[in-house]
Amino acid sequence: MKLKKIDQKKPLEKDIESYLCKEIKRLGGTAYKFTSPGRRSVPDRLCVLPGGVIAFIECKAPGKEPTERQYNEINKLKVLGHDVTWVDTKEQVEEVVNRLGKQMHKK
Repeated sequence: MKLKKIDQKKPLEKDIESYLCKEIKRLGGTAYKFTSPGRRSVPDRLCVLPGGVIAFIECKAPGKEPTERQYNEINKLKVLGHDVTWVDTKEQVEEVVNRLGKQMHKK
């Protein structure tokens, strides 16, 4: 009899995105699903937090990076002065959420 190897399931992009939404909600904010009709490659989430703190966040599966078009969109938003980043791990989500939490308390 052959033993079946048990897979350790890697998180998917939706798992990272779901974790982000949960953590933003924990801070009292909302992580809106962001789409822009007629404009592709915008970040996945528009995070709106107390104190006027707003950030755009692109979620990726672990080890994945934004596409060239997504990088272009991220850079356009940064040039306009917006807080925009991408995450591909739960640890990165925690870092971003901690940073946003600190910004909330400064205002």
